Amino acid sequence: MKNILKFLLLVLVLSAGVSLLYDYQLRNGRLSLTTRETPEKYTLAQNSAVDSKSIASLASLSDERRKLVAGVIPSVVSVKTTKRIQRRQGLDPFDFFRGNMGQFRGPADEAMVQNSLGSGVIVTNEGHIITNNHVVDQVDEIEVVLSDGRTRKARLIGADAQLDLAVLKVDEPGVKPLKLGDSDAMQAGDFVLAVGNPFGFEETVTDGIISSKGRPNRADDFGDFLQTNAAINPGNSGGPLINLRGEVIGINTAIISRSGGSQGIGFAIPSNTVRMALESLLKRGRIIRGYLGIETTGIPAGPAGARDDSGVVVAAVVPNSPAATAQIQRGDIIQKFDGHDVHNIAELRRLVSQVELDKKVDVQVARSGKPVTVTAKIKEQPENYGLARALPPGQAAPPSPNEPDTGEQDQPPGGGGALDSIEVRELTPQLAQTLGVPTSVRGVVVAQAGSGIGAGLLRAGDVIEAVNQEPVTSVQEFEQAIQSLDPGQSQVLSVCRQRSRSFVVIKPR
Repeated sequence: MKNILKFLLLVLVLSAGVSLLYDYQLRNGRLSLTTRETPEKYTLAQNSAVDSKSIASLASLSDERRKLVAGVIPSVVSVKTTKRIQRRQGLDPFDFFRGNMGQFRGPADEAMVQNSLGSGVIVTNEGHIITNNHVVDQVDEIEVVLSDGRTRKARLIGADAQLDLAVLKVDEPGVKPLKLGDSDAMQAGDFVLAVGNPFGFEETVTDGIISSKGRPNRADDFGDFLQTNAAINPGNSGGPLINLRGEVIGINTAIISRSGGSQGIGFAIPSNTVRMALESLLKRGRIIRGYLGIETTGIPAGPAGARDDSGVVVAAVVPNSPAATAQIQRGDIIQKFDGHDVHNIAELRRLVSQVELDKKVDVQVARSGKPVTVTAKIKEQPENYGLARALPPGQAAPPSPNEPDTGEQDQPPGGGGALDSIEVRELTPQLAQTLGVPTSVRGVVVAQAGSGIGAGLLRAGDVIEAVNQEPVTSVQEFEQAIQSLDPGQSQVLSVCRQRSRSFVVIKPR
């Protein structure tokens, strides 16, 4: 008891001492709580550090860039989408452990509203807007915010998941469209601007150059994109890539990043592809794709590393395709198509897609070292083309989804619909290194995409990180996740492919 009294007495003495010291400094002007009576003297610099005449060219460049930005900003819009997600009623006791307490307020709440942001660009006087398909896919409402702040409801005119493009329309007179430029004319080193709404910051402009274009021997879609080092971040999707004339030469669509933000490697869909898709969607309501019906590879390197890029090797022919009817054979080297020289896979793909349907074209191939010319009648790509695999002669083609399968096969168990056909394996550190995915990625590796998944959506080596926003870190978790899914609904997968992350929407069969 005595020690406690001594301690309290010490505290009182120290408090009194601090109070007396504070009062003394206040009385003697060392501590002032009022404003200064005598202003502090200061002098601001009056002259620039650099003579403006010595940087006249830089000043002119800045002025021209300002005019370029001012010319394109009114045509770029912010795309806001709303999706209502049906959710279970009442409280789930396990939500406490998932960190979801508070999301479910009671039986009266039946749906959760999910909002997202993207970008778009006006390309017609009638108010048609180009954006990415993944910005507006599977949403309930779409609004666009014009550069002057006005918000308008937008209608979805058409979309294509394969190209990742969508066309919207706003009924607003007096909109200012931008011209679609010639993406084929762009070369590495050309100056570009990326305009959009990254992280919701409207009218953000970044600049850079075309870093690369036309990687014909890549197996993925990046070979057809324009690569740029202009900063592209989440929210930039669907915004335009602009050239020096204020023309749209690309639609920003993807980035390669370890952090999730811009690291100087962004990709845009070329404007010539955008123009083809836009006109097809507006005229026919869908994108019409011509197809030849072959699988191809580049010509391998010759002796001493020499390479001849004048042609494309036919690796396989799709049965009953235009190529099969024209008697194109495995091992043929396609050198000319419809009178145009063929140098690589991307060029052949582009030439085929531009041919009118049912047109007969001459295809010149090298067969056993001799030139042979055949005639192919180009048809529209069938809906199940992505599900069929081109097979070498002598092997049976897989059954068409529209035809009954006479073989007796067990149906995979589960309720995930198309997801049941995906074969996955555990992601080990060694496998992650082999696949080139970041060490922070957790998920399961796709061993086989399965017959129920559309072409290009998933492929072997992709890492599935989440199913409908529910993380999956093991094969067991993945199988449990798909068991509870409604096979009649679309499912959203979070996928990491090497250093690129994206969302894949798997629609019901």
